[in-house]
Amino acid sequence: MTLGIRSYGAYVPRTRLPLALIGGRPAKDGGPEKAVAWNDEDAVTMAVTAGVHCLAGLDRAQVDAVYFASTTYAFREKQAAALVARALDLPRQVRTADFAGSLRAGTTALRAAFDAVTAGSARNVLVLASDARMAAPGSPLEANFGDGAAAFLVSDSDAIATLDAQHAVADEIVDVWRSEGDPFVHSWEDRFVVQEGYTPRITEAVEGLLAACGRTVGDFAKLALYAPDARSHATAARQLQASAEQLVPPLFGRLGNTGTAFAPMQLVLALEGALPGDRILVASYGDGAEALAFQATEAIEKLEPRRGVSWHLPRRRAAGSYDAYLKARSLNPREWETGGDPGLSATIHFRERDDDLSLRGQQCRACSAIQFPAQRVCETCFAKDDFESVRLSDRIGRLVTFTFDFFFPTPEPPTIVTVTEVDGARIHLQLVNCKPEDTKIGLPVEFVFRRIHQSGGRPNYFWKGSPVPSVTDPQEA
Repeated sequence: MTLGIRSYGAYVPRTRLPLALIGGRPAKDGGPEKAVAWNDEDAVTMAVTAGVHCLAGLDRAQVDAVYFASTTYAFREKQAAALVARALDLPRQVRTADFAGSLRAGTTALRAAFDAVTAGSARNVLVLASDARMAAPGSPLEANFGDGAAAFLVSDSDAIATLDAQHAVADEIVDVWRSEGDPFVHSWEDRFVVQEGYTPRITEAVEGLLAACGRTVGDFAKLALYAPDARSHATAARQLQASAEQLVPPLFGRLGNTGTAFAPMQLVLALEGALPGDRILVASYGDGAEALAFQATEAIEKLEPRRGVSWHLPRRRAAGSYDAYLKARSLNPREWETGGDPGLSATIHFRERDDDLSLRGQQCRACSAIQFPAQRVCETCFAKDDFESVRLSDRIGRLVTFTFDFFFPTPEPPTIVTVTEVDGARIHLQLVNCKPEDTKIGLPVEFVFRRIHQSGGRPNYFWKGSPVPSVTDPQEA
């Protein structure tokens, strides 16, 4: 019985924004870009997808706690971890907690999960770090920011990586911040942020960790370092005397700084290529810094392939224009502001949580037919009130019919609307990650948790179809 990280997963939005478009220049193939959450994605949907990848092949009933870390969750007074747990169809007895307020909330949540499992108050804790931060359009921060999520299952058994040491430093500095109600992240003068904040604190945390575990930087196979930008990352690496071979690529120009998820996604990258015995050092920054030392176990070679950062990176599509990106993030000026109505009825939302959030259908006990949404009479054998609940979100569906909707509001019309069959049940779903010309009857699709619309000042979520990724063509996703 080995305590540690049992599994991992990640999510990188498929859409990439070429950095040239930000400066008003035409995009070039192979040029620098960043990953951006599209109009139906946010910190919650990305976390759910990363969680799905992390829990693939595992018994979800064993998860007894969910920790969610983010600085960009839509609500100030409503727990994200509970919403994510519902979407992942985890047991109702699961304990949930949110971590926020700092860019190192992701590693803080990870440390808290280890503390809980070590103390025996939980056996399997799902840790999710996800962010979709926005900088003012055209600002220097915009080019460095990216969106993404990472997930880890911390367990009391079957660990693929153990936590051997940790060290944290708390500090107060006004370097990067976002005030209540402000959509954009702000930063003080760059040199001040790096020289007085980032570099000395990240160095102090790493040196404190090395002293705690009696090791040197050279003892680690991989160093996963948070950094606000590529230059700062290189500066910190030199300060720590780390070799180029040790550094996990920070992915500026491909992914970008994913905020709370940055250091956790770096850890996912390190685990994807780790061998038994490899030591991994992870350091994050935000109102101080913290560093963690992991060691891969022999179990890492037995873990079934995960959808991690490396899996997602080649599955991309470039945004058509900077204007389309602005519309996707609701940054375009509008003649009329969104109405102040209360939105979807809270009563309906509560009553239909199994259908909308968990994508649960029902299976008739008399004839085994599967149906969606829940109803009292079986459509096949007409048995009444004789059903059991079944999760459909982790199954594969196929398109029965579809249409192109050019009127539904979207940055890049049309919206593809389908009827999708899942083991006999037929569901009305939007289709994403698919071009109109590639849409066809019988197309196999998996299900992704997305935003449907914003109403009453809050996001409303449901599931959408996405073509099953091809093994041979990473562009298909």
